Amino acid sequence: MKAYAIKAIIRDVGCELGRIGRSRNWLLTATPEQIHQVITLIESNNEESWLWVAKKLKQNGQQFSHELLIGIAKKNTGITVNQLMAKTDCTLIQARKVIDEIEWSEE
Repeated sequence: MKAYAIKAIIRDVGCELGRIGRSRNWLLTATPEQIHQVITLIESNNEESWLWVAKKLKQNGQQFSHELLIGIAKKNTGITVNQLMAKTDCTLIQARKVIDEIEWSEE
């Protein structure tokens, strides 16, 4: 039943989850934002048997492009550098560039 629950969480976020052929391997199709949401939901549920999925997603997670970071920051007006880093797992330098670029473009 726990497997069905984690699959439901993944699909509720908007990700596509499917088997690769008839193997035991799975394919997750998602945006970096969706992956981050899945990781957050898995960690907040404190289900011990799911933590390996969050760990694997963190290891293989996609890096946010500069354009995607700008889009996230524009959606969340007034976002701070620390909030952007926490939300996207980007570096301090990336977050500062994005925030500076948005602030300078508004003037």
